[in-house]
Amino acid sequence: MESAVALIDEGNTIPFIARYRKEATGSLDDQVLRTLNERLEYLRNLDKRREEITSSIREQEKLTPELQSALDQAKTLAELEDLYRPYRPKRKTRASVARERGLAPLSRLIGQQKPCRLMEEAARYIDPEKGIQTLEEAIAGAQDILAEDISDDAAVRKQLRIFTYRTGKVAVKATDPKAASVYEIYYDFSEPVNRIAGHRVLAIERGEREGFLKVSVEIDTGAAISALQQRFVKGNGDCAQVVAAACQDSFTRLIYPAIEREIRSTLFENAASGAIHLFSKNLRQLLLQPPVKNAVTLGFDPAYRTGCKIAVVDGTGKVLDTTVVYPTMPHNDTVGAKRTLKALIRKYGVTVIAIGNGTASRESEQFIAEMLREMEEPVSYMVVSEAGASVYSASKLGAEEFPQFDVSLRSAVSIARRLQDPLAELVKIDPQSIGVGQYQHDMPQKQLSEALDGVVEDCVNRVGVDLNTASHPLLARVSGINSSVAKNIVTYREENGPFSDRKTLKKVPKLGAKAFEQCAGFLRIPGGENIFDNTGVHPESYKAAQGLLSACGYSETDVKNGALDALQERMKEQGVEYLAEQLNVGVPTLTDIAAELLKPGRDPRDELPPPLLRTDVMEMKDLKPGMKLKGTVRNVIDFGAFVDIGVHQDGLVHISQMANRRIRHPLDVVRVGDVVTVWVLSVDLQKKRISLTMKSPEDQQP
Repeated sequence: MESAVALIDEGNTIPFIARYRKEATGSLDDQVLRTLNERLEYLRNLDKRREEITSSIREQEKLTPELQSALDQAKTLAELEDLYRPYRPKRKTRASVARERGLAPLSRLIGQQKPCRLMEEAARYIDPEKGIQTLEEAIAGAQDILAEDISDDAAVRKQLRIFTYRTGKVAVKATDPKAASVYEIYYDFSEPVNRIAGHRVLAIERGEREGFLKVSVEIDTGAAISALQQRFVKGNGDCAQVVAAACQDSFTRLIYPAIEREIRSTLFENAASGAIHLFSKNLRQLLLQPPVKNAVTLGFDPAYRTGCKIAVVDGTGKVLDTTVVYPTMPHNDTVGAKRTLKALIRKYGVTVIAIGNGTASRESEQFIAEMLREMEEPVSYMVVSEAGASVYSASKLGAEEFPQFDVSLRSAVSIARRLQDPLAELVKIDPQSIGVGQYQHDMPQKQLSEALDGVVEDCVNRVGVDLNTASHPLLARVSGINSSVAKNIVTYREENGPFSDRKTLKKVPKLGAKAFEQCAGFLRIPGGENIFDNTGVHPESYKAAQGLLSACGYSETDVKNGALDALQERMKEQGVEYLAEQLNVGVPTLTDIAAELLKPGRDPRDELPPPLLRTDVMEMKDLKPGMKLKGTVRNVIDFGAFVDIGVHQDGLVHISQMANRRIRHPLDVVRVGDVVTVWVLSVDLQKKRISLTMKSPEDQQP
């Protein structure tokens, strides 16, 4: 761990550390390293806050050895703030007013709860000039001070916080029980604090924010106050009665409102962290979807009145042609649209059609399926999520890339390209706009953005990037390269022609030695002068790669020709550890080098099942309970997964229907992009809801 921390502190990126410093980290992957980095940042911020608090208390000359020890041992920010509470500068409170009126000595006397004549003692503090007119006002002021002192007790807050977590319930009521809303299931709802699911917390928070719900945290108030009184009240004298009243006031007015806010804030933070984690997992799977390579693709952006925008792109993503057709309402020109599309398909050799899933998608899919049945050419289609396509189309980047096209045509190009290479296209879009999470707009945006950006970075670097074809948004996601340097790379490429080797990168303005170290291994040059430049072998390990080939009786030509079938056997014969020692590299690095040499230019996404392409379409009314279908997982949420089964409306597989065993989370069974077999449970045409199961009928029979 110390080595990993040192590498992070030296300014190395997470992808670089994960891929090229395995010996130092014990082969920790990028996700573990990011978690470590987040924890490291939290602990450093905690230490910084600890120093600030310690310094503040020391300046007040109130820092005792016991308090110093407690501060040093505090493990969370909440513990630190509880300890600091009595010493923190306060705004004007009832207690501070009472102290200004000179009632602190009376408060201390009452707090001691020794036998005394309370009324006589209180009479000494009556002072009309200070606003104390009566005995009752003097005692009330002293009680206010006691209540605040009790509230400031760190041990008390900790005890009541634990009590609330263990026994409290989140209670929800409707602001208007008759109002229709999506939150009706929460109109009379309660669930223990320690058991409530994150997605329910987020739904309730949103419902409260929109004015439909009233939310509180309920506990046994009597038990909590009784616990306080047992802690502070001694005997049953006059002073003890004031202390008992102060305990009750402290709890109801000061302690519990703060703890309730804290509990709700913690519940939200935990729910948000869980949702961000889920979003990150889904995004990772989406970005790593297998590309439909080298396929001439027709992008179909559905619409009604304005017509469906069409873009034909070749296998590299270059736009070959664009047009607009009008097969949907109000035009219904299916004959003309078919004629136009068939001509484009035949002219350019289109093999797959990508249909956006937005407005008029259903009608467009039916139209395409009908057209394909009339054609002899082997053409298939896939409905593609167009989440974020409009964002890209209207962006500065979209305008720079396609200044000759209007917004809608850019969207058609994006739809086609995201089927061809989801990663290369989706990096152009704000990850939050991609739509594979839940309640993403309710999340702490900074935390969400950092998490998703990390996922994008990890995915881009895992796959690798073609240095000579990559757009600057894709290059900007490569380890060590920022947006400015990415643009400089593209400019250099345009002015000087394609890169012939990785070394030439050093000539790019603002790409220094550190940036080169971080990025070089992730950039590929197919057909370059050096075969190693088309692999994940880092330039620092080229000598080791050459040594490995030589030791095993191979040459770089054998790498180009794919003639290394016996490489791993020859490595085992000589001993991997021995070879690593001779080549002055670690075993993990040597193993990675060998894997790269076996498959130069390899794309890890190619090892995944291909996407499910369709040639026909069904309607919801065609679905019957028990029907067996294949579908693609579009989104995974805490309570299930949405599956595209080819009827425009995604079906829900509830977590209880995913397996014949109890599972903790849907991610234990499915991922975004998985092709799964499902059976129809029920169809609600009116509400447009489809319930699915992944349990086969045979497995469900008793």
